[in-house]
Amino acid sequence: MNIEVFREHCLIKNGVEETFPFDEHTLVFKVMGKMFALLPLNADTPRANLKADPDWSEELREAHHQIIPGFHMNKKHWNTVHIEDGLEEELIYKMIDHSYDLVVSKLPQKVRTTLLES
Repeated sequence: MNIEVFREHCLIKNGVEETFPFDEHTLVFKVMGKMFALLPLNADTPRANLKADPDWSEELREAHHQIIPGFHMNKKHWNTVHIEDGLEEELIYKMIDHSYDLVVSKLPQKVRTTLLES
């Protein structure tokens, strides 16, 4: 999967914005102001950081060499995914969706309701 396809999939979700809060090279995707994906645009190999359930993170890391503990992130809750290194696109889509859903599930009920209505 290339960076542009990754970006487009993130942006089709309700309430998502893309920002550069850290520097001009790290694209961050937020839902209702909360991060669910980071995409360093200046990385040697295209990769993204995605939030994941800790148990699933372990399974993913054991099954795929392209998925490692989150670089510069809480390694229990974030994975770094090498998106152009042979992973099936469907798995990457599933990880993006999972990250988004995890963040949405932690939002206050009123915010979630507003998000779902948009």
